[in-house]
Amino acid sequence: VQLQASGGGLVQPGDSLRLSCAASGRTESRFAVGWFRQAPGKEREFVAALMLPGSSTYYTDSVKGRFTISRDRAKNTVYLQMNSLKPEDTAIYYCAVAPRVIVSSVRTSSSYHHWGQGTLVTVSS
Repeated sequence: VQLQASGGGLVQPGDSLRLSCAASGRTESRFAVGWFRQAPGKEREFVAALMLPGSSTYYTDSVKGRFTISRDRAKNTVYLQMNSLKPEDTAIYYCAVAPRVIVSSVRTSSSYHHWGQGTLVTVSS
């Protein structure tokens, strides 16, 4: 599986951005697509995930109500809609695929075997 993340940029606090993760290649029948982020000097952290089939979604607490993960099956693309952005959302955002993942492991980066290259999101006034 090859992943291409895009959509990052420089925005002001309160603005919105939509990140895209375009996938190519074969995937398992059950898998998750996740978004992780890594801020300068910090460890990579889980942001959101979409499990398929079924489209169950999972979010870290700090983005609940502001971020939405979704999928366009026809385009093989997963999106992360980010609203009400805050300076603390500044990070490189990565999308990743976890094959045959179980719910209890969907927030764990080691469950994800395929990673995109990352896209930088900067929230600053």
